[in-house]
Amino acid sequence: MALPMKRTLVALHRARCSSLKNAEASLDLRPPGPLYLPVRTKKRYFVPPAVGQKGHKQENPEAKARAAGIVIKQQYVERPINIACTGTGIFDPYIPPEGDARLSTLSKEGLKQRTEQMRQSASSQLAIRKIKDHDSEFATKSFAERAQEIFTEAHNALTQFNKEKLHSLVTERCYPEMTRGNRYKTISWRFVESLEPPKVVHARCPDMVTKGNLYGQVTVRMHSKQILAIYDRFGRLMLGSEEQSKDVLEYLVIERHLVNPYGRWRLHGKIVPSWAPAKDPIIKTLMIPGPELRPGQEFDALNYEVPKPEAVQWSK
Repeated sequence: MALPMKRTLVALHRARCSSLKNAEASLDLRPPGPLYLPVRTKKRYFVPPAVGQKGHKQENPEAKARAAGIVIKQQYVERPINIACTGTGIFDPYIPPEGDARLSTLSKEGLKQRTEQMRQSASSQLAIRKIKDHDSEFATKSFAERAQEIFTEAHNALTQFNKEKLHSLVTERCYPEMTRGNRYKTISWRFVESLEPPKVVHARCPDMVTKGNLYGQVTVRMHSKQILAIYDRFGRLMLGSEEQSKDVLEYLVIERHLVNPYGRWRLHGKIVPSWAPAKDPIIKTLMIPGPELRPGQEFDALNYEVPKPEAVQWSK
């Protein structure tokens, strides 16, 4: 009885499998295969040279591309420019007379300098008239005081690392000159007093690029007393002193884009005369190697002797 039952079940199983295979064949059901999507890559016009073609003359790639019907786009080398200030520098810079702030006007040499300045002031008067046409509030007396305020505010912003305020007080040409090399330094600057009232000594109003695109450059003489101290990143003094003030004679160049109704007067640069005294040297500090201390051991500077460098024989 069990054997015929088994044969019946096997026959039913085979019939079921054959029916499933026939159904798959009729529906054409296949297992899913890998899906490939064609991706268009960037056309590369450069073809590496063939091996052994070193001495042969290379063909012009542009002519070859034209013959193949391919248009190569022309590459333009563009450089951004800024029209808010003049990038060339100072036009017709003022030449300070030798011995300025040391010679009195009553001496013979002082009178010569005074008469020479009066002769050269004709072009400055013409420039001042052009500036007044675009800036009705411009006056030489009040402008000199305003230039001194711009100078002090710009240096205070430099010591506080206020970039936004410094950008509004100095031009794009003067900004990198003031901030270059100050990343790891601490600057302490203070304006003490004005030894002489500031005055306008020079003015120019040149055109740039096109006629009528005017820039006003005014040179202001400022004789003041200032305090400057610069520290390195370890807090060691490099230049100057916070206790001792110095007399400083400077010639500031203030510039403005006159055509721009929203333009403002900003510090553009300084004129350093050839006869000016040399700057103080920077105090360079060195690290003295100390002893190797164990954990918990304190360093006694009084009993420590600095090791002398060993003698080196440079030549036999």
